[in-house]
Amino acid sequence: MHIQDSHWSSASAVATGGAADTAVGNGRGDGARTAPLRVDAQRNLEHVLRAAREVFGELGYGAPMEDVARRARVGVGTVYRRFPSKDVLVRRIAEEETSRLTDQARAALGQEDEPWSALSRFLRTSVASGAGRLLPPQVLRVGVAEEQSDGTGGEARVPQQRAQPGEGELRLLPGEGGASVEDDAGASALLEVVGRLVERARAAGQLRPDVSVADVLLVIATSAPALPDAAQQAAASARLLDILLEGLRFRSM
Repeated sequence: MHIQDSHWSSASAVATGGAADTAVGNGRGDGARTAPLRVDAQRNLEHVLRAAREVFGELGYGAPMEDVARRARVGVGTVYRRFPSKDVLVRRIAEEETSRLTDQARAALGQEDEPWSALSRFLRTSVASGAGRLLPPQVLRVGVAEEQSDGTGGEARVPQQRAQPGEGELRLLPGEGGASVEDDAGASALLEVVGRLVERARAAGQLRPDVSVADVLLVIATSAPALPDAAQQAAASARLLDILLEGLRFRSM
């Protein structure tokens, strides 16, 4: 998985404001009534979104818009008419994938009574869908603990969620430009429901006590290798996830 987030925070204002109008048709954001897209324009939009998911999934969010246009078989001007900057397109794709992961987590939580089955179902469904390749970077930057010195140079600790004293709420670290996951309702919703899966499995003694929500999301991200052959990719993902699940599960001595 390749994630580049150098301009991520700059997309927030554009994506939450003008992007909606751009995506649905007029792109002016001036309060005028939006008109439905023509059939060909709607088809081009769908092609661009599908191509963006594929390109960013394969090459990371640093891939140029020209690559997206080529994959969609449209001119790059068509892409920019729908999305005035790459940041807006990146935001759109990441929000869709975050929403899909949240739905998968809620389904596992609601349909599996046994805590480990719920957590493993969520991981298997998410990895199989390939969503891990498109996780937004601020979701993966969940409360990574500061480096601790042990007198021998020190080493980074396992990522943990930071909680306010006396509370169980997640405190999420800021990204570049001061943006935080707390500013993103979709990312916050994902972390909340995955946190419930983690807490249930931990309370049942089925999950290692040092495993955090960040670790679970990293499992999703790292279990989605990009291979040229789809069958090989699916097999590799399933095999890698089996190994990682064994590492997550608590085993009494």
